[in-house]
Amino acid sequence: MTFDKVEELRPGTYGHNLQLRVLSAKPVVLHRPQGGRAGGNMRIAECIVGDDTGVVVFTARNEQVDMYKGSMRLAVDKWGTLKAAESPADFKVKEDNNVSLVEFELITVMQ
Repeated sequence: MTFDKVEELRPGTYGHNLQLRVLSAKPVVLHRPQGGRAGGNMRIAECIVGDDTGVVVFTARNEQVDMYKGSMRLAVDKWGTLKAAESPADFKVKEDNNVSLVEFELITVMQ
């Protein structure tokens, strides 16, 4: 399997295979979907994850590479999976390249 790199991520893209290290994790919100049925809570947490090319904010929610207030977030949708590596990653995370700090402006191109 070929892995993409953090520095290659762009807003609006999906289907990435990434091998990342989790540097930090912080619960942000516990959300109950419309209708509020029992057991329907969704936990959302923001993490800083990275590889040898940079770091990105990772949010567990319904899209993969999303925008929030003009900055990029990495998330896993219902078709994505997260799993621990069988062996430790053999790279040092490049913490000084946070691609979530890059401000993007999405524009519509008419063809």
